[in-house]
Amino acid sequence: MRTPETTTVFAGVDGRTDFELPAWYARETTIDNPVSFAEAIRNLPRAITSDVAYKNPYTDEWVQTERHNAIVEPTRLASQASDETPSDPLFYIPTDSYSVINPTDVYAPLTDVLREQTLGEHPLADVVFGEIRQYRGGGEVHMDILFDGLSVELPGRNDPITMGVTSGYDYFGGHAVYVEGFARDNYCANSIRRLTDRKTVKHVGEVGDFYAWWVIIMEQLGFVANDLLAFIEDATEITVDFTAMPFDVVEFYELLDLPEYLAKHAASDARSEAADPLDIDMWTLHSGTTYALTHFFSGKEGASLDRYVRTANDILFNPEATIDTVEQTFKQQAEADTDQNGQTGLESQVALAQIGRVGQDVREKAEQFEHREALLRDRFVSVSE
Repeated sequence: MRTPETTTVFAGVDGRTDFELPAWYARETTIDNPVSFAEAIRNLPRAITSDVAYKNPYTDEWVQTERHNAIVEPTRLASQASDETPSDPLFYIPTDSYSVINPTDVYAPLTDVLREQTLGEHPLADVVFGEIRQYRGGGEVHMDILFDGLSVELPGRNDPITMGVTSGYDYFGGHAVYVEGFARDNYCANSIRRLTDRKTVKHVGEVGDFYAWWVIIMEQLGFVANDLLAFIEDATEITVDFTAMPFDVVEFYELLDLPEYLAKHAASDARSEAADPLDIDMWTLHSGTTYALTHFFSGKEGASLDRYVRTANDILFNPEATIDTVEQTFKQQAEADTDQNGQTGLESQVALAQIGRVGQDVREKAEQFEHREALLRDRFVSVSE
């Protein structure tokens, strides 16, 4: 992903928390003294509205308009007034229906929830850690909020998968705030995103009750933490035998619409982690995708990344849909290569039959995924009502 303009690492919810970063996470960061989550939130740029005017080029006069407001950073305005050299205070100029939601509006209620909810004998406030990334002068923010000890332990591994949420907002008319379930695979430092449905609040209308919002989200995260191991164990039982397929591992990822550079990185990781580099299970194929997205994705956090995250998660949570996508894409490519008489080549027909046999094997095992996912979605709905 693009490099953030500013990165802040935090540990513990406030200054009263005696909590250090987990050793595995501390090894990955160059920041020696993390701040508390509450302090990190208070230090983020804020936004207020200011009047807007336009210049009439015929009269050289400025005419104020009530239909738009400027969204500006107040401390930068003050610096501008005192003849300092501040960052540009202007974020955005929306219509007057735009609602400003500042980081303390959203995340101060989360600190209350974390103080009240526990993980074993410890309040979540004592085990929270992560990082906050700022872009576009602090007008776009993304953060990973993790909980030491809320984890999934995989057999044969010393490093767990640590659970949490990823959240963020911007002042540019996109999402006022979003949040979704998130995990960090400590074994390979891969980020696993979109583990719950994404919840968003727009820049329009009244600000909601963020305290109740966070309570629901934390309950949903607990459900995912309980079920993730079962999904992974089931996915390890479904393998793709590439000796029987008409394409290699790189082409498999390209058929899922990953760009070539990501497909190559994903394939390299999957082959290196598989017991047999030509017979790879769906969990390892998923992990290859998250490896490529975490360490090599060159685009922006947001919509461009979300598209590939959905592809990665289908490999783990919906392997039937993954094989169907591969089969349909390969079929479309084969049909594009038909001769003038409309006949698909024998080689392509054989290849489609091979994919179909693998797809049938996956479909026979897919019912357990569908049943578990349906139960998980039902629990999501039950806590939202």
